[in-house]
Amino acid sequence: MTVRITRRRFVLTASAAALGTIAMPYLSRAADRPQIPQGVQSGDVSTGSGVVWARADRPSQMLVEVSTTESFAGLRALPPVAALPESDFTAKMLLENLPAGQDIFYRVRFRDLAHPTILGEAVVGRFRTAPASNRDVSFVWGGDVAGQGWGINPDDGGMATFATMRKHNPDFFLHSGDTIYADGPLKPEVTLADGGTWKNVLVPEKMKVAETLDEFRAAHKYNFLDDNLRAFNAEVPIFVQWDDHEVVNNWSASKQLPQAYKVRDINLLAARARRAFHEMYPTRENLSEPGRIYCNIGYGPHLEVFILDERSYRGPNGENQQTEYGPEAYFLGPDQLGWLKRALINSRATWKVIASDMPLSIIVHDDWSSKSGSEAVAQGDGPPRGRELEIADLLRFIKTAGIVNTVWLTADVHYTAAHYYNPDKAQFPDFEPFWEFVSGPLHAGTFGPGELDNTFGPEVKFVKAPGPGRQNLPPSAGMQFFGHVRIDGATGRMTVTLRDRADTALWSTTLEPKPV
Repeated sequence: MTVRITRRRFVLTASAAALGTIAMPYLSRAADRPQIPQGVQSGDVSTGSGVVWARADRPSQMLVEVSTTESFAGLRALPPVAALPESDFTAKMLLENLPAGQDIFYRVRFRDLAHPTILGEAVVGRFRTAPASNRDVSFVWGGDVAGQGWGINPDDGGMATFATMRKHNPDFFLHSGDTIYADGPLKPEVTLADGGTWKNVLVPEKMKVAETLDEFRAAHKYNFLDDNLRAFNAEVPIFVQWDDHEVVNNWSASKQLPQAYKVRDINLLAARARRAFHEMYPTRENLSEPGRIYCNIGYGPHLEVFILDERSYRGPNGENQQTEYGPEAYFLGPDQLGWLKRALINSRATWKVIASDMPLSIIVHDDWSSKSGSEAVAQGDGPPRGRELEIADLLRFIKTAGIVNTVWLTADVHYTAAHYYNPDKAQFPDFEPFWEFVSGPLHAGTFGPGELDNTFGPEVKFVKAPGPGRQNLPPSAGMQFFGHVRIDGATGRMTVTLRDRADTALWSTTLEPKPV
């Protein structure tokens, strides 16, 4: 819902809210009021707008108040938004006409639709709008949450990486996908290699693979049980994309589902997963293609983020050896690729961050037991083949169009690394050098490192991974990773730091921008 408030509507709405509060003195038990069990979120924040999200526990109206001060002096009371069973009682609101570069405070409460005099307790959140001037900007990124059997373990501090990221007070969080593991049931306990026990918080829906819409929703709601994540969401807006585990491992339209699935239609599962994904995050609605995930978000003069969808339009996960571009070799697909080229060439931002949910040159097999099939872009050394044809075309376009200062950020492989793409070392050399930074998992098993494909000449400048014989390490092992980016407002320099959940700075580099 897009909100534009006149002075008359503001006064009437604020008065109605005040009357509603006065009319309920008899209500003594908070449990009788509408609750906000998953907390609040904000997202897709730009210079003058942002999306606010919350979920109630019953049919309700979401009431939002907005201010530029923490005391809520001079607040704006906004028109109500319905939270109905059809959306699992979620509601989101697009706030517009906000001042640039400003801390925005909001508080959300719900009014019971069946008993309009009953209001729930308010939950407060905040976000910072993008700057119109060249001020410093910082953000964090990563992916992979609650995977490989590692759920919320209070004895280990819960999802501790989110508490660490929150300490940096970033402008936003770029979630690189695998926001949930819909295909990853949890057990009450897991025996650790040292003989200890990992104890998962459980809900019934997370004890099986997600197939129904409610089960996909429950996988997202499970993560919100974590205190660290809810506190983080209330203070840091999210830019979010998906990968495979929002649906099922390594999914494409040709996916053959495991026997654990009673629902045998991958397209039906993907449709349910997509709906749950959009319901559970503060994403903007795309009217031209409802449910679309790829988008670009400008965050001030120095930064624009291009969020890709590398699932919805890909061809089948085959051997990925095509020598000519066609449907079997699609990764982004022609429409998304065309959109990305246009968006990049029209960008006036100093830095163009391409948010890819999968790395460009790390080989990811579709079937790890036989090391066959291709799940990502890379399939082995040599000239571009299969999905690499799209990437080669994109990199050539970036070079010939004179687009500068592109940086790729990704996750997926459950370890952290810095790759410098050097055309002098590449089998396909027709591109300008660029960096790709890999980070994650945020809260899942740690793996790697993976094998690199030399098609685009990646040079490993840093890597931290468990190594052979030490795969699927639990979060308690400490090898949980996120990336931190800081752009200096005065110089435009970008500093990228790879960190672990203890906030150790593992590796860092500062990039000088070329003139735009």
